[in-house]
Amino acid sequence: MNFDIILAGVGGQGVLSIATVIARSAMKDGLEVRQSEVHGMSQRGGGVQAHMRIADHKIDSDLIPSGGADMILAMEPVESLRYLSFLKADGIVVTAAEPFVNIPDYPSLDSILEAVKKLPRSRVVEAERLAREAGNLKSVNMVLIGAALDVLPVKGETVEAGVRETFAKKDPRLVEVNLKALELGRSAAGTGR
Repeated sequence: MNFDIILAGVGGQGVLSIATVIARSAMKDGLEVRQSEVHGMSQRGGGVQAHMRIADHKIDSDLIPSGGADMILAMEPVESLRYLSFLKADGIVVTAAEPFVNIPDYPSLDSILEAVKKLPRSRVVEAERLAREAGNLKSVNMVLIGAALDVLPVKGETVEAGVRETFAKKDPRLVEVNLKALELGRSAAGTGR
């Protein structure tokens, strides 16, 4: 089994947080993980992308070849389209619906979302609205992981345990917020329990 993911967003959105949760969960499930450096973090608001490879065998390279990604998981819709050359023909794009307008000539949001929805497999998630519903706008990351969870090669229980472990150390109240965000993402994708 191989599963390759392009993680995309804008500096400051939490692409690294998504990568950490998925990678830790995969390793706890006994899988191998390789991840490239996250590029773009030096400039808040600049494009950020990382390659993550998950497999049940040794992984030789941390970079995903063109046409090799099973998923693009994006925190921003323009960024979801930026890396389409990496997506397999049967790959899926999971993206937040809300834009991060960081350039003066940002394209029309309607045209961006229309392009994403025309792809053979895509999910556009109102991640900010669901994060607010969960109780914390910063839980957008968990909403997106929830929306992708049925496709990711990790167990839902492992991700939930990782959320408990990660957030209990910071603030126990964040555990329930992030678990709720994860579940709202699953439901939005039609993959709730």
